[in-house]
Amino acid sequence: SQMTAMDNATRNAGDMIKRYTLEYNRSRQAQITKELIEIISGAEAV
Repeated sequence: SQMTAMDNATRNAGDMIKRYTLEYNRSRQAQITKELIEIISGAEAV
């Protein structure tokens, strides 16, 4: 049962890492998109 508990803990940690990585990448991509829009908007204004 200790082995099962460790397996579950390891799996949960892995799932959390995947979830946080996804969240991080989404927010990073949103920031990149925002910056690109600002650059394009600035170029169009010239």
